[in-house]
Amino acid sequence: MTLPYKELYIMPSEQVKALIRQGREFLKSNDFGIEEMSDQQLRLPQPPLVKDKMTDKQISLPLNFDELPIDQNFLNVINKRVSHRVYTEKKITLLELSYLLWTTQGVKSIRGNNYATLRTVPCGGARHEFETYFIAKHIEGLEVGAYHYLPMTHEIEFIKSIDEIDETISKSLEEQKWATKASVIFYWSVIPYRSEWRYSYFAHRIILVDIGHVCQNMYIASESIGLGTCAIGAFDRIICDTLFSLDGEEEFTILVSPVGSVSIENDALEKDFYAFLKTQDE
Repeated sequence: MTLPYKELYIMPSEQVKALIRQGREFLKSNDFGIEEMSDQQLRLPQPPLVKDKMTDKQISLPLNFDELPIDQNFLNVINKRVSHRVYTEKKITLLELSYLLWTTQGVKSIRGNNYATLRTVPCGGARHEFETYFIAKHIEGLEVGAYHYLPMTHEIEFIKSIDEIDETISKSLEEQKWATKASVIFYWSVIPYRSEWRYSYFAHRIILVDIGHVCQNMYIASESIGLGTCAIGAFDRIICDTLFSLDGEEEFTILVSPVGSVSIENDALEKDFYAFLKTQDE
């Protein structure tokens, strides 16, 4: 697989400062006062609630979650939650994968005449502007490769095989090689217009809040069944988009989350990621 090349550019400091100011103004985008008609108010057609199937290779997912060893002590799950970057490479089951997909993007019901989906995560205006893709590496019964989640039917679809899987994962995540040990790497994309249709230019701040809800559920769900994850914001968007045939304009990658089996025996290795703190404390 040929991956796109990205040339390194060192930005002048004044340009960096200008972008920081723009970013802060963006975070203030809920300062209402400007009259603006959204496409919804203009009665323009609503975008589809979900993306169409990409292939004809669908796989149904089990829903018998009562068979999973889910930690029922919610406070215990919250207290144990940490970012995990060391994985045992033990395979996870299709039921565990199904649980992670359901708890992060599962559709519980549809409101109105296909007006909105009510899901397992909150979302501004119930727009649910995200699609879930993943690379399956160590999952029982699944071919190694790229997949797409179909939340309306709780299925996954096989997109393609991936050669040189570790190199592909690493390059997509800016050479963060630790992520190649995960059992599954989730890549969430955003289709901005689903939110823009309702919220116009206020949508983009809402989108960032919404993806936080999704990823937090991934943390809690993973922890509840003895798995671990670590959200990744440092990824090569062009490579990620190319992996799943996203156009990079109307749909593009917004966050990544590897998930894998973890062990307390690896706690020392986890702490090595924070070794730089030792020098700061000295």
